[in-house]
Amino acid sequence: MTSNVTILSYNESLLRKSDVDLLKGPHWLNDTIISFYFEYLETEFFKGNNDLLFVSPEVTQCIKISPQRELDVFLHPLLEEKHPKFIFFALNDNEQTEYSGGSHWSLLAFSRPEKTMFHYDSSRGSNESQALELAEKVLKYFGLSIEGRFEEVSSLQQNNGYDCGIHVLCNTEQLASYASHYGKLRACPKVSADQVQSKRWEILDIIEKLKRNQR
Repeated sequence: MTSNVTILSYNESLLRKSDVDLLKGPHWLNDTIISFYFEYLETEFFKGNNDLLFVSPEVTQCIKISPQRELDVFLHPLLEEKHPKFIFFALNDNEQTEYSGGSHWSLLAFSRPEKTMFHYDSSRGSNESQALELAEKVLKYFGLSIEGRFEEVSSLQQNNGYDCGIHVLCNTEQLASYASHYGKLRACPKVSADQVQSKRWEILDIIEKLKRNQR
């Protein structure tokens, strides 16, 4: 099937035609595309910046559904080589343990300098319970209580049922850039509608450039 043709192999990411096609139309983004862009941000866009850590949707899901005592299994390998000040989690509302899926993405970002979890949801309230659950676990892992350390941040709201993943990628990139310059997440400007509108094509261009570089 053409949908299974490999388009790009990039570090830990394997993009197939069916994944890339999600970027070309009014489609909900899957774990694979979000993982790829998180990996691109870490290895290319913010290369060498050890203050930033981008946690894939798969690992985020494992942390969310695992008991507190098992968090070290997932977080220690990510934290042992560097000590990031800002950690970004692509959060999904999927409650299942057996397979990926869900219907909504949002972004949970931990600022160690501010000792606060910030939640950015393009459909405000949709992922709040999921975000609180994950925030409490991660804060506890770092020896912090969630009391007074969780903020639901006002962010650009989506005007359709499929752009939540694009909002997550735009918010992540903007926040990481802001944190790199100012050493904090609070007061980062909202992403614009134009940023969201153009992001799909920007990612498609990045994939094309990476493909050409591999030839």
